[in-house]
Amino acid sequence: MIYWDIFITFLMIGFVSFGGGYAMIPVIERQVTEHGWMGIQDFTDVIAVAGMSPGPIGTNSAIFVGYQVAGLSGAVFAAAGMVLPSLIIVVLVGNFFSRLDKNPWVQSAFYGLRPIITGLIFYGAIRFAISNHIFGDLSMDTLGAMLFFGASLVALLRFRMHPFYVIVISGLSSVVIYS
Repeated sequence: MIYWDIFITFLMIGFVSFGGGYAMIPVIERQVTEHGWMGIQDFTDVIAVAGMSPGPIGTNSAIFVGYQVAGLSGAVFAAAGMVLPSLIIVVLVGNFFSRLDKNPWVQSAFYGLRPIITGLIFYGAIRFAISNHIFGDLSMDTLGAMLFFGASLVALLRFRMHPFYVIVISGLSSVVIYS
């Protein structure tokens, strides 16, 4: 039954993925393509829409995939599968976290997970860029994308510009340059 497959797939993703929605993207992509629910380009479109939609990108992605695969019921099963693990974990661990928070083993585990999560996010960004042909043959468009990336990074890190302004300025600049 397709609803059960959708629910179990996103339940497993919800249980094993750490680091937020962007770190889940490579895991979701792999499951979606292995099940044959959609191709890379369709999944890339789903991520683009999920990223622009309000709410967490991981859950939004699950909802869009579920909807594409099995309509409104598929979206509900995907959302339930994605959200249920977090709910269970919060309920079970929430009562004990205040005591566990000071435990050196717990602190060490979370410290060790940080670079892994960063790597997963970076991997997802590169896969997204490659599948959208942002990176590939060196062309003026690729060079422009790299310059936008570098300028945005400098604006955010060096000048501590608010991300909203970086997005607006990048969007307006892109309209001027690429139109």
